[in-house]
Amino acid sequence: MLWKLIKDLTVRPKQLELKASPQTAHVPVAGTKLKLHIGGKQPKEGWKILNALDGEGVDFVGNVRNLSEFPDDCCETIYASHVMEHVGQTDFLETLKGIHRILCKGGDFYFSVPDLEVLCRLFLDPNLDIEQRYHVMRMMFGGQTDEYDFHYIGLSHEFMLDFFRTAGFGDVRKVDSFGLFNDTSDYRPYGTPISLNLVARKIS
Repeated sequence: MLWKLIKDLTVRPKQLELKASPQTAHVPVAGTKLKLHIGGKQPKEGWKILNALDGEGVDFVGNVRNLSEFPDDCCETIYASHVMEHVGQTDFLETLKGIHRILCKGGDFYFSVPDLEVLCRLFLDPNLDIEQRYHVMRMMFGGQTDEYDFHYIGLSHEFMLDFFRTAGFGDVRKVDSFGLFNDTSDYRPYGTPISLNLVARKIS
């Protein structure tokens, strides 16, 4: 399993403490059933937003790597588009387990990341010019426009099936689009969809 290859690494990105945004009164309590949009910016009826940066529409400020303030089984649905590639290799499996913990049994985790296999093929496409190839490289490693815009792990369908299984998820489905938010999960530069879009269900 992949976790055996990374469990001895020691460098970990800095954690952020989860706190309620000024627009909200409290962090979730036991018995809550949320639809949680991790890394979101677009308010949507029925959804709560967790983001590392406070802003309009953000309900909880914190980091996906530390969900300890969320009670068990408090989310009926969790959505994270182009978030998990920002989690370090040493923290990736534990972060998935944290998401599994707060998801209700039978709940779905909508997961989207840059598809490393697709980006590798696109980078080697002889029809791309040097600027386009550089753009593809930035999709692999992050645009690096601020302290959060760095990618720490490259992910493929094969890798994620292994990670999801180890974290306790089951019934993992690959989809073309979620149809929930207008975001990078549907991004198609140069006519190629570059996102790995998966729906993983908590079965126990």
